[in-house]
Amino acid sequence: MLRINTQRNLINGIHTTHLNNLFKPRNLSHIPIEQSSTHLSPNHPSHPPSSSKSVIRTVCALVCQSYYQQQTHFKSTPTQLNLSITPDYLTLEQAITVVASLSDDAGSMVALSFFYWAIGYPKFRYFMRFYVVAATCLIENLNLERAHEVVRCMVTNFGEIGRLKEAVGMVVEMRNQGLEASTRTLNCVVGVAMDMGSVDVARKVFDEMCERGAVPDSLTFKILITSYCKVNDVSLVDQWLCAMLDRGFVLDNATCTLVLSCFCETGGVNRALWLFRKMIGMGFKPNVINFTTLINGLCKKGSIKQAFELLEEMVTKGWKPNVYTHTILIDGMCKKGWTDKAFRLFLKLVKSESYKPNVYTYTAMISGYCKEGKVNRAEMLLTRMREQGLVPNVDTYTTLVSGYCKCGNLTRAYELINEMTKEGSPPNMCTYNAVIDALFKKGRVQEAFKQLDVALKHGLQADEVTYTILIMEKCKQSDLKHALIILSKMIKVGIKCDIHLYTTLISNFSRLKRTSDCERLFDDAVKHGLIPTKETYTSMICGYCRDGNMNSAIKMFERMSEHGCVPDSITYSALISGLCKKSKLDDARSYYNAMMDKGLNPCEVTRLTLAYEYCKANDPLTAMKVVDRLEKKLWVRTVNTLIRKLCSEKRVEIAASFLHKLVEKDKNLDQIMYTAFVTACYDSGHYVMVSDIQELVSRRKMVI
Repeated sequence: MLRINTQRNLINGIHTTHLNNLFKPRNLSHIPIEQSSTHLSPNHPSHPPSSSKSVIRTVCALVCQSYYQQQTHFKSTPTQLNLSITPDYLTLEQAITVVASLSDDAGSMVALSFFYWAIGYPKFRYFMRFYVVAATCLIENLNLERAHEVVRCMVTNFGEIGRLKEAVGMVVEMRNQGLEASTRTLNCVVGVAMDMGSVDVARKVFDEMCERGAVPDSLTFKILITSYCKVNDVSLVDQWLCAMLDRGFVLDNATCTLVLSCFCETGGVNRALWLFRKMIGMGFKPNVINFTTLINGLCKKGSIKQAFELLEEMVTKGWKPNVYTHTILIDGMCKKGWTDKAFRLFLKLVKSESYKPNVYTYTAMISGYCKEGKVNRAEMLLTRMREQGLVPNVDTYTTLVSGYCKCGNLTRAYELINEMTKEGSPPNMCTYNAVIDALFKKGRVQEAFKQLDVALKHGLQADEVTYTILIMEKCKQSDLKHALIILSKMIKVGIKCDIHLYTTLISNFSRLKRTSDCERLFDDAVKHGLIPTKETYTSMICGYCRDGNMNSAIKMFERMSEHGCVPDSITYSALISGLCKKSKLDDARSYYNAMMDKGLNPCEVTRLTLAYEYCKANDPLTAMKVVDRLEKKLWVRTVNTLIRKLCSEKRVEIAASFLHKLVEKDKNLDQIMYTAFVTACYDSGHYVMVSDIQELVSRRKMVI
């Protein structure tokens, strides 16, 4: 690493006594610039002088002349030099000598002015030693603040060309030259690193500079928190925010809004609320935008009641909700299915003197009615909207088009598309997606593809929804080959698939017992960074069970915890059913008991299948234990069905044991079941069983 001891070692033998004669402050009239070289005059600076020493003398003189001519009063910032030379006039080594000489003989501000002039050109901007010399010279002048300024320029400029690590290494090394770490420099380095996406570098610099004495301030934490918000890394946002709060700093309102949005968009609304309350307790004064952001998060979560409670708190603190706050609440209520309540709030806005519903408010209300199939009311709102002088946007029309498509009124949907075009709001891909999906569902396949062609001819690009619709249509036609081709094209054009699309494909392939295709799709989804859901795993397990590959099914079941998935009753049922088919009854019962222990109720097919398989294996006692874990209502229903099934297969003795238990437990006997039992007994010659059960029923005065 280069280390500079004195400026005099850098000026290549030029006598400082001679240079001192060049730098008489303020009065430069005595300097005969035109005599510094026989080939150079102020009018022709592009002609190089005869020697390096002459170049340096000339440049130093020009710098001082420009500096003192423009420095009419004291300035704390470097003067913008107007030098009549080009960058080609100086070599890199000469520039180093000039900045060192100026610092030694004319002072820090003159040297810094030349430094800023030089780094304005790429030739000097990316020359590391130039920065090091400039900073070291300023350090020797005890001007540490300006030295830090040079270092920060170095970090910023070298970050532009991907040499950040090199610059950071030099920042750390400058401590050996006497430049201790500062908070502003720390913030600069961390900011540049985070902007470049060099998260590891930022964290390393933060730790190292803090160890060397730099004290992070609120801006340091703000830079880190803001950067992690941009990439939606909620865990690190939480980590740095807590570290910031522990040091007594609070966010400004703008950063707070960004943080709250980040938490809410990733499902961390409760955590956002907790942090919000903690900051208020530390003196943070929220504004209407902060409250509105949280209300939006609660509405998206479906916590409408909690959102209104926060609204009340907001009003209590003196903040008046604006039209955006109300629009968010209206939209949340509509998505919850509370359209009538949303409309009452909408009417309050209409009657309000302060705020009137805007295009987004009307669109939210129209969307609510369309979801309920009340397209006539939605049309009335569209008319009312126009009467208020509001122009419907693409989203407003698309919402209505989608509503009519769901109702099957494609004629009106087409009319609305024509209206959109005439009013200068041409339909977007979302509009066409609604129409294409409706046409496919009606079986009008050719017309659907025609509408897709129209959209593409208008310059629109098929999006994730478009491809999903096409893949779903191919799955419905059992044309899985073309479904995979569409998926491949979708990935090729750079459109990200979601896990639900992969799950749908896996489910379709599993029904056809094409487990190898299921495995490939599952692996592709994970490779693309998607997290399998409970439904994805269940589809895989079903596929393995249909194929009779129970070992793979069990392994997949055990893998669910890797992605935080918890099996539900459907997952357990699929696995139990597969095990029963392979006559692995003890394993099936083990999973059955595990499901019951978790409070999950098995479906009727599962509980009946397991009990029946034990009966088939002549183990009615275990079959009885299986059904005995059920609550009474489910127990009665299962035993009734089981008795009928056993009777249909002439297993009357086992059926009789269940019937006796049923008579003891329930006073009402199912007539169909009882008739089936009696018939089976007569057909198999078990007349005594009929007599016994009739006597028992009569004695207990049961109703049949």
